[in-house]
Amino acid sequence: MSDVLVVEPGAALRGRVQVPGDKSISHRALLFNAFAEGRASVTGLLDADDVRSTASCLCALGATLGEGEVIGVAGRFTEPQDVLDCGNSGTTMRLLTGLLAGQPFHSVLTGDATLRRRPMRRVSAPLRLLGAHIDGRDQGERAPLSIRGQRPLRGLRYDSPVASAQVKTALILAAMQAEGELVFSEPYVSRDHTERLLGAMGVVIHRDGARLVVPGGQVPRAVDVVVPGDISSAAFFLVAASICAGSELVLEGVGLNPTRDGVLEALDAMGADVRRENERLVSGEPVGDLRVRAASLRGVTIGGGLIPRLIDELPVLAVAAAFAEGETLIRDAQELRVKESDRVATTVGLLRAYGVEAEERPDGLRVVGRGAAGLRAASVATEGDHRVGMAAAVLALGLPAGVGPSTVQNAGCIRTSFPTFPALLERLRAR
Repeated sequence: MSDVLVVEPGAALRGRVQVPGDKSISHRALLFNAFAEGRASVTGLLDADDVRSTASCLCALGATLGEGEVIGVAGRFTEPQDVLDCGNSGTTMRLLTGLLAGQPFHSVLTGDATLRRRPMRRVSAPLRLLGAHIDGRDQGERAPLSIRGQRPLRGLRYDSPVASAQVKTALILAAMQAEGELVFSEPYVSRDHTERLLGAMGVVIHRDGARLVVPGGQVPRAVDVVVPGDISSAAFFLVAASICAGSELVLEGVGLNPTRDGVLEALDAMGADVRRENERLVSGEPVGDLRVRAASLRGVTIGGGLIPRLIDELPVLAVAAAFAEGETLIRDAQELRVKESDRVATTVGLLRAYGVEAEERPDGLRVVGRGAAGLRAASVATEGDHRVGMAAAVLALGLPAGVGPSTVQNAGCIRTSFPTFPALLERLRAR
């Protein structure tokens, strides 16, 4: 993929497409099976930089990965010979921190410059309460993280101040290696891929809404996984087809987990024409096809308990808001500030570059939509954030045909989650 993505505006999107495998489930399918007893096949795995970072780290820890198969270590990794490089993947770093907290050796986790800026104390602090020895820059807030594994860890009752699947998962993975039990609660139910997959692997997790209890002393059993399409990747095409006149797309085999489908609820409230078809269960996850047609959108307010279910889709939902009629307010989304970039600032910046009226709020943003009229082509930078880069490309596609091409600079970061995005966007353009 070139580091500069050029987008010509004014084309409808038509056809059928399969989006890449779900990134969250891909990470978990590798991590959990690598830690498990036995071997498993994983199909539909996302082929992108973030997942490759997870695979590389697991191989360095003694697991065997190759040709769609994972051979686990039965709960006992081996001490790595070098620093573990998580690349740009916060999921890799945070989940591995939980796994390695209970392993009796020393390990160091680092990543690229963007990942080394991201907050890690939300994971390292509660893991210390379990008895783990974790240090890092800024009192454990920033990577590189140094982990001196402790066995056994102890039980913990923890009320998380944030609804975060990564925090929850890191603690579950550590608690499985503890004496006693973990009692965990969060403000809202975050995505539950971990509970579903570990449950299928024989791990006992008692769930009651946003509270769960995990007994210690458990090693999962390897299980085959079919990874569904990523709804976060599908969201870019859902919005693109909604704002480009004459569009009709079918996105096949998309994961429709109810803790992840907030983007569909938000688009429905905005008046989008998105329909679910062929719904079924695949490897314990709800999956279906999504048919989307162009539609007139309206401004809405997005906040509260909906935010954890669509946090990764907010940049492209802000693009939808730019083409809607009226004001859209995104609130309760402070988490956007600590993603691959400050996504409040970067999203507002890209909207303004195209001529959209937008402003930052401490916990989100305000967008005044007036349709495509008056918008202009632009050259924008991703700030190293893959979702901002793809959102910028979707906005450029929806511009009137006469305004000319737009460019997305530093677009190589899109490889972290959706390397085929530019090619798919071009293939689906109606000629």
